[in-house]
Amino acid sequence: MEKVPGTEEIDGIPTLPPPLPNISPNLEPQQLVSAKYSIISRCEVGTTGRHIQLLANHFEVSKPDPDAIFFQYSVSITSEDKRTIESKGIGRKLIDRLYQTYSSELAGKNLVYDGEKSLYTVGPLPHNKFDFTVVLEDSFAKRDNGSPGASKSSSEATKRSKHSFQSKTFKLEISYAAKIPLHSISLAIRGVEADYSAQDALRVLDIILRQQAANRGCLLVRQSFFHDDSRNFTEVGGGVTGVRGFHSSFRPTKGGLSLNMDVSTTMILTPGPVIDFLLANQNVKETRNIDWAKAKRMLRNLRVLARHRNMELKIIGLSEKPCNRQFFSMKVKNNDSANEGQTVDITVHEYFVKHCGIELEYSAFLPCLDVGKPKRPNYLPLELCSLVPLQRYTKALSSVQRASLVEKSRQKPQERILSLTDAIKKYRYDDDPVLKACGISIEKQLTHVEGRVLETPKLKVGKSDDCIPSQWKTLLKPTRIESWLVVNFSARCDISRVSRELINCGRNKGIHIERPHTLAEEDPHLRRATPGARVEKMFEQLQAKLKDAPDFILCVLPERKNSDIYGPWKKKCLIDFGIVTQCISPSKINDQYLTNVLLKINSKLGGINSLLAIEHSNNVPLIKDTPTMILGMDVSHGSPGRSDIPSIAAVVGSRRWPLISRYRASVRTQSPKVEMIDALYKPKADGTDDGIIQELLVDFYQTSNGRKPTQIIVFRDGVSESQFNQVLNIELDQIIKAYQHLGEKDIPKLTVIVAQKNHHTKLFQASGPENVPPGTVVDTKIVHPRNFDFYLCAHAGMIGTSRPAHYHVLVDEIGFSADDLQNLIHSLSYVYQRSTTATSIVAPICYAHLAAAQMAQFMKFDDSSDASSVTSVGNAPIPELPRLHENVEGSMFFC
Repeated sequence: MEKVPGTEEIDGIPTLPPPLPNISPNLEPQQLVSAKYSIISRCEVGTTGRHIQLLANHFEVSKPDPDAIFFQYSVSITSEDKRTIESKGIGRKLIDRLYQTYSSELAGKNLVYDGEKSLYTVGPLPHNKFDFTVVLEDSFAKRDNGSPGASKSSSEATKRSKHSFQSKTFKLEISYAAKIPLHSISLAIRGVEADYSAQDALRVLDIILRQQAANRGCLLVRQSFFHDDSRNFTEVGGGVTGVRGFHSSFRPTKGGLSLNMDVSTTMILTPGPVIDFLLANQNVKETRNIDWAKAKRMLRNLRVLARHRNMELKIIGLSEKPCNRQFFSMKVKNNDSANEGQTVDITVHEYFVKHCGIELEYSAFLPCLDVGKPKRPNYLPLELCSLVPLQRYTKALSSVQRASLVEKSRQKPQERILSLTDAIKKYRYDDDPVLKACGISIEKQLTHVEGRVLETPKLKVGKSDDCIPSQWKTLLKPTRIESWLVVNFSARCDISRVSRELINCGRNKGIHIERPHTLAEEDPHLRRATPGARVEKMFEQLQAKLKDAPDFILCVLPERKNSDIYGPWKKKCLIDFGIVTQCISPSKINDQYLTNVLLKINSKLGGINSLLAIEHSNNVPLIKDTPTMILGMDVSHGSPGRSDIPSIAAVVGSRRWPLISRYRASVRTQSPKVEMIDALYKPKADGTDDGIIQELLVDFYQTSNGRKPTQIIVFRDGVSESQFNQVLNIELDQIIKAYQHLGEKDIPKLTVIVAQKNHHTKLFQASGPENVPPGTVVDTKIVHPRNFDFYLCAHAGMIGTSRPAHYHVLVDEIGFSADDLQNLIHSLSYVYQRSTTATSIVAPICYAHLAAAQMAQFMKFDDSSDASSVTSVGNAPIPELPRLHENVEGSMFFC
């Protein structure tokens, strides 16, 4: 177990903690003034490394006509009853009909519609304001017709359904809003700041591509589009299908305007009969096993095609009774005028079989789909309905679904290149009349770009000389495990074998592991109990066997991922008892698996798996002589659609300077879906600061021989380009205030770097089918024309196509050269203590992501939190995370 921070020497560096710095409780944080920052420009490009010829999935675009101007118009759509129409589907239909009906009034201008409230043209329309009346023959207008209902009004609707279409009248108000000159794009490419944003013009170009895709019947998801083509479908289970499509966006780059295209995947509901979807979604084989309450929630608002009338309808619910017992009132057709208007109660099943002549094979005893309105139900038998294709599935995938998707959708580099070049030729963007009017043409081949391959950092491991990561064999500073035990929640695992193999593997890696004190098996009768109860019973069993707390507990879980035991178990160990624990669920036990487990265990118990050679020799450029703190920052959000789950902000800070591979985490909750971290600086009424940065600064001071950081390097993950200024104006401001709150007047030099993984730029070798080699960096041609950014693929892509990390340097007061910064970031990709190879992004961000994910488990499973322990953000009470036990608060528990 890790000792109290600062009670040992690391490579000759004393870490005995000096007294804490004096902190004045009378400081008034609100009066502190911090500098304001702006995004820096690129001053140079890197030169180190072996040069390599690459291809990038950017297609060169000709310069737009500098005199071309987009005119933006606001669009307001109202129906006959004065209701505002916001449906994107009906909006596109109306704009199409508008163009067909009033082309001469619009001077023949081609219209670009964003699907919501804006319309664009190249050049102005004849007038600044128009009021149009558009008549639309719309089958959607009678979605509640053609089927039996539960009221008189429903039968009247059935009578009306003899008409194939109903006409509806809409009012369209179009008014001038703004001019968007395309000349702004040329200025952006030259790195010149314009009075108007080039982003507006680029957004219009992107909307043109989206409109093309919409006209082809594609599903649109932000800047990606997906065709209804079964050749692009991948079944992932549970009634969910992955569909492959394409992302496309225009981007200004150092080499000019480019179209960034990439293969993209989204999730849809598997099209086909509704009953097949329900069976797959609930993983049952018989209809009698379907949970209809769950099915009702799942089906609500989905669109179905009724095959007996070839009509698209929306589900609002299910009938309360089965089809053969769900009655509705139907008018009797009778020539006798005396009986005109008479109604009779009839079941839905009888109506379709006797009056419609439709044979129903299995719907009699199943609920009906309600495709009417809340007060006017309209029932259809299940077997007559199929799910409409391309309906998005927005819930989180299970671990099994996710693994299946990754396995089936990965593409090798050459396959991806072929997909992209075929798409750019097939969709013929150049034929679009609006793009032609702007003077835009698009190349059909990927862009050639020159990259460099940085030298692989040397590692110090075991007692050997410096080695490259692939030669890693033993640990640099192995720990010694004296008192430990194994607990088993899995019925299929032989924990005696696991402990023996772990001891043997540890011996080979330099870790001395004694035999476990106890092997504790869970009582099989408890496996149906709640996760919390199972954990409590296990601890009762352990306390009965042990006098003293062990140094370490190995926990065998029943499931490999997302086990419901994980959260309660971690909380019990780390929060309540302060015992380091490692959870495993081995499907097979081999040397590689056990080595990965030992890397985590050794790090958690205070050992060091490896150090960079330059770190071990205290020779990290620009850091070795100046106390430097490295921060990694990330925010984890709840699952899609769960706006009630707090987001979790995690920040890790380096410790034991001049090392750059040791980190401690600090974690807080904040309002759901909020990306900016609001607890970096958190002054309290008593004058103290309870924020994240203060906690990490004090830890740095204690573990770095009383040195305060005079340089801070911040790595921020998860923010888009539109949020860069918020990082500088909100988060960086909080960091400075937290530093000043400790009584410091001099602000440390700051370097702020945003790291992005969720982008669509891919790199390919120009002369071979393999992925680009690890260490490949690109900072020319496809990068931002003005800002300091670069792409770095630090890891070796073993499967699929490698995705480089995209680093944006927002501020650099430390004064790194391009080579020094790129090599530092490359080196930080090799200090992740749970891996023997490079990670795809710098280790501080990997740690922050892990810390947030693990603490999210505490929130997910902690049903016994004190209701009074909340932090109020706005009007929403946010539950606070439990704090780690003092025995483990300084350990790398999240590895």
